[in-house]
Amino acid sequence: MEIPLTQIAERVGGEVIGDEHTVITGIAPLTTATPSDLSFFIDKRYRKALQGCRAGALLTSGPMNEFEGPQVVVADPQLAYAKVAGLFAPPVRRYPGVSDQAFVHPESRMGGDVSIHPGVHIEAGAYIGEGCTLFPGVFIGERVKIGKRTLIYPNVTILRDCVVGNDVIIHPGTVIGSDGFGFVRDGEKSVKIPQNGQVLIEDEVEIGANNCIDRATLGRTWIKRGTKTDNLVQIAHNVIIGENTIIVAQVGISGSCTIGRGVIIGGQVGISDHMDVGDGAMIGSQSGIAKSIPAGEAVSGSPAISHRQWLKVSALTARLPQLQDRIKALERKIQVLESDGAKE
Repeated sequence: MEIPLTQIAERVGGEVIGDEHTVITGIAPLTTATPSDLSFFIDKRYRKALQGCRAGALLTSGPMNEFEGPQVVVADPQLAYAKVAGLFAPPVRRYPGVSDQAFVHPESRMGGDVSIHPGVHIEAGAYIGEGCTLFPGVFIGERVKIGKRTLIYPNVTILRDCVVGNDVIIHPGTVIGSDGFGFVRDGEKSVKIPQNGQVLIEDEVEIGANNCIDRATLGRTWIKRGTKTDNLVQIAHNVIIGENTIIVAQVGISGSCTIGRGVIIGGQVGISDHMDVGDGAMIGSQSGIAKSIPAGEAVSGSPAISHRQWLKVSALTARLPQLQDRIKALERKIQVLESDGAKE
């Protein structure tokens, strides 16, 4: 693929400085880019790499004297890179139609232009929307509804009665609609609470690899429009996640939590059951959430506290041995003074 720099600038709303007729055939990091590649500068720590960069052009937030080639100046180079990367991304391989090596129950239905790879299993009452792509090993349970243009990668399991919207991406190994973890103790035994709800995933959600999203005990586990999850995320029964929330890898969200709109949850965060996290809140990596978080709050630590307070606490932690030595020295001085006072 060959794309003129002017077309790239138009796509990202940028201004070209230098030769606007430069033709770009790919994208690459500063250190490995060739004269036909577009590279990007988004972190001041890599400024020295600009001097030896051989890229044909550079995405940047302002003119960079260290780079001699053409530059596309944009407000947000990272966002611009994401838009340009889509131009060069290889297309998803689609099987032409429905493979005769897939199991498709006669009581299921499909829209037009679907791609059903070999090894897919679709149960009775399921509906696969127009333009969907299902890779090998995908299991679609009874009465599952999949919207238009949804992409489901290999070995994804979507169990009975779950609903997935339009333009959703689900990465390999994810399980949607597994039973929520619900038991009641009867003496020494655990009695299972039937999980009779569903999972609802709205439009434009992207689910990472090996996520586990449990069905509700009653009602629904609900992931709203535009939310993105990283790999290895656990979302328990009856959780509600608001629009455009970001959840990073290895997060565990316990049952009946409500996560607001535009929340950012860092990696390895654990959230106790029945917590509310307000709109726009931010949770630092490895935090433990044992109480609800107001809208717009930034927290870190376990148990989580205000992020600013956590920074102060973290700074003190490294100094604890020295502080302990000072306290012991002061205690010895006090003992000496008290002893001298007693003698008088």
